[in-house]
Amino acid sequence: MELRDKVAIVTGGASGIGAGLAMRLAQEGARGIVVADVNLERAQGVAAQCGGVAMACDVSKEADIQALVAATRAKFGQVDAYFSNAGILGQMGGFELEDALWDKMWQIHGMAHVWAARAVVPEMVARGEGCFMVTASAAGLLNIVETAPYGVTKHAALAFAEWLRIAYGRRGVRVSCLCPQSVQTDMVTGDGGSAGHDGILTPGQVAAEVMAVIRDETFLILPHPSVLTYFRAKGQDYDRWIGGMQKLYAMHVAKG
Repeated sequence: MELRDKVAIVTGGASGIGAGLAMRLAQEGARGIVVADVNLERAQGVAAQCGGVAMACDVSKEADIQALVAATRAKFGQVDAYFSNAGILGQMGGFELEDALWDKMWQIHGMAHVWAARAVVPEMVARGEGCFMVTASAAGLLNIVETAPYGVTKHAALAFAEWLRIAYGRRGVRVSCLCPQSVQTDMVTGDGGSAGHDGILTPGQVAAEVMAVIRDETFLILPHPSVLTYFRAKGQDYDRWIGGMQKLYAMHVAKG
């Protein structure tokens, strides 16, 4: 799907991948770019650079997403593309982490995509055209040893994107799922941990790959090509793959 002259919403648009997407949409000639983020001030800075409009939105609240979509329609008439990109990393750890963190992750990495689809997909189906992208990260395909809540909820994001593609892919809605490894964002520190094994990309590099894949209407967006190799290995020999991840986990624990 070409995004020239289209109206797009980018959540988590104030920094990182979201900011990269907003800037790339401007290059692609989008008619309207809505930079949505819980941090309105930073979103305004990105909007000023890409010629877009900043809107405050906490995607952990369905009412905020509904208001975001309504405001976009009021300004531009419709929503052609929705980049459901907002995410958080949270604390490192496993099942011992507090329920409050798990709940927040479920809301932002799971229900936010559901709420967004509920708000925009019927409109896209009615027109027979639309684009919906979920940012799930490579953790959604491969898991991640440092943080259980992140890996588990990113799996949920991938599963919902799959379902959406299955249910609406033949009704005009182009659904894609972005699964990068480490990207230069506020969430990445040091060498990027296990996700930084194959290098840390810039948001601009990721955004360029997103636009190329959306034009091709392919489901998976993999800015790190090695992720596909790992994913195939996981499918071919699940137990062997888990053994390799156990080794990574042991290395992570040894580092402290």
